[in-house]
Amino acid sequence: MVSSRFQFVEDHRGAFGVKRLCRILTVSRSGFYRWLAGASARAGRARADAELAEHINRIHQESDGTYGVPRVTAELKEAGRPVNHKRVERVMHMFHIVGLHLRKKVRTTIPEPWATLVPDLLQRDFAAQEPNTKYVGSGSRRESHPPAPTEPCVTVSRYTALVTLVTSSRSGTSASARTCPGIAG
Repeated sequence: MVSSRFQFVEDHRGAFGVKRLCRILTVSRSGFYRWLAGASARAGRARADAELAEHINRIHQESDGTYGVPRVTAELKEAGRPVNHKRVERVMHMFHIVGLHLRKKVRTTIPEPWATLVPDLLQRDFAAQEPNTKYVGSGSRRESHPPAPTEPCVTVSRYTALVTLVTSSRSGTSASARTCPGIAG
């Protein structure tokens, strides 16, 4: 962070000089002096944020810890203290004040009851004895149209439409190239 580098220059400027420290830390001298001139303004904002945090904490305590950013902002505005919701959010985050979350976590990966599982042909053994015998990909992208249960599909990348598949048959293992359904080309 740049301000910590400026603070380092401020702390050691007597021993090494501003020019040398700014060159070593790759910060501009004009930026350092601008940062130095704004120290009183930063201290004032920190005091104002601490005062606002006291008001927010009081409102939060009165609501038994349930109010979040929107309600705290509304309460502050009702009390005659006009404040932006973004500032309230920043101050609450800085002072670790969190409202109550009542919503349940949405579960999006519920399998259909009629869907058959794709067989695990590798039996969770991903180490290959020789090159080009096992292909694995990320299953993190959920397709809008999943492949048919009889056609196992491995998505190698988000933009790949042609995927090499290793399918198992009774006569042995054969490799074939197919386009997986549901992947945009």
